[in-house]
Amino acid sequence: MLKRFKHVIVAAAVALSIVPSMVSAADKLRIGVVPGAYADSITVAAKEAKASGIEVEVIEFTDWTTPNVAVNNGDIDINYFQHQPFLDNAIKQQGYELASAGTGILANVGLYSLKHKAVDAVPQNGKVGIASDPVNQGRGLLLLQKVGLIKLKPDVGYLGTINDIVENPKKLSFVEVEGPQLVRITGDVDIAQGYPHFIVAAKAFDPSSGLAYSGIEDKQFSIQFVVKKDRVQDPVVQKFIAIYQNSEAVKAETHRAFSNDDRLYTLAWRGQ
Repeated sequence: MLKRFKHVIVAAAVALSIVPSMVSAADKLRIGVVPGAYADSITVAAKEAKASGIEVEVIEFTDWTTPNVAVNNGDIDINYFQHQPFLDNAIKQQGYELASAGTGILANVGLYSLKHKAVDAVPQNGKVGIASDPVNQGRGLLLLQKVGLIKLKPDVGYLGTINDIVENPKKLSFVEVEGPQLVRITGDVDIAQGYPHFIVAAKAFDPSSGLAYSGIEDKQFSIQFVVKKDRVQDPVVQKFIAIYQNSEAVKAETHRAFSNDDRLYTLAWRGQ
């Protein structure tokens, strides 16, 4: 479930004249990501950390469970893949000693179809692809409610599940998969929740072809730099986050990774 994505060794003032003791003294971080915009932007920041003497190893995970286990166990220092509601739910369910040390990208959620040109074209007894985890499923359901395909129980918010649907006039059925896998099943269903950065990474279809999008003003779904609770103020962690948030190269890479479409994301720490 875990594989090495990139092994980026970044040290200050690398030159032939550097003595081994200077290299070994460099600060080190192991950062877990999921493929796509998050991994790409972290890798850019890792290269920029060069001048600050930080060695960064970027590690790719293929699911949304192992990264929290890895941080909680001390196998990696930071993970960068989840928003605060997802983290809160994971802590509640698993008892992790984790917390956010800083804010990153806010990625929009969209509704995509490779069969229909509009939400209204979704047929009776149609199939809907939706995230399987509680928080992201709730986020997808809220978007389906926003476009009028379903109605949820009052006040369930982003913690709603398919069991909280009280009106389903088209008698839609739901195919539940992990968020990163939604792009793979979009062609097999009538409409699917989708994450533009995963669509870009998979090169499956146009990430700007969504039939509807969530609002980018919803900052509670911004991706967080997650660490063990006792490392929130760790100087090396905070130095890396500052590099990331102040990097024009990270900003440019994020724009590229989101298909150069400002509708698909926001830099939440900048409010843009």
